[in-house]
Amino acid sequence: MAYTVAIDSGHGGADWGATYENRKEKDDVLNLAFAVGNILEDNGINVIYTRTDDVYNTPYEKAMIANNANADFFVSLHRNANPTPNSSSGIETLVYDDSGIKADMARNINKELSELGFIDRGVIERPNLVVLKRTKMPAVLVEAGFINNDNDNEKFDNEFYLIANAIATGILDTLNTL
Repeated sequence: MAYTVAIDSGHGGADWGATYENRKEKDDVLNLAFAVGNILEDNGINVIYTRTDDVYNTPYEKAMIANNANADFFVSLHRNANPTPNSSSGIETLVYDDSGIKADMARNINKELSELGFIDRGVIERPNLVVLKRTKMPAVLVEAGFINNDNDNEKFDNEFYLIANAIATGILDTLNTL
């Protein structure tokens, strides 16, 4: 069976997401979404994107895009931030609740990213996030490092394709268990 994965690039348009110096979260995650999507497609996965350019859709609209496409999984990509620059680092993956295949996928993604040297901040329940609550399929939200941490940004830039591959591998490892 060919699975369909909806890849969501967080934020977009007038919603820049987190910013730091000249970086905008919306740009980092759009590039990451295409890189992850290409790897998944190369492995026989159907990929749909909630956005392919710099446009804003509400989180509800993003969930509906995935629902209307009958996607099997939803993966939202983000960069984390902390009020104090360089005070936090690492990756984490958010889920509606820490159970089932979505929790397995979250742990698989975190495992792959931590093998690149990121601090694994864990799988965190966030039941009030619209993209996790309103999607009809298992959904995860990946925080790919802190945008206001110089070391995380250096790793994000220097190991960009390794990061994309780690996220894709975590997704594929999960799909291979079904």
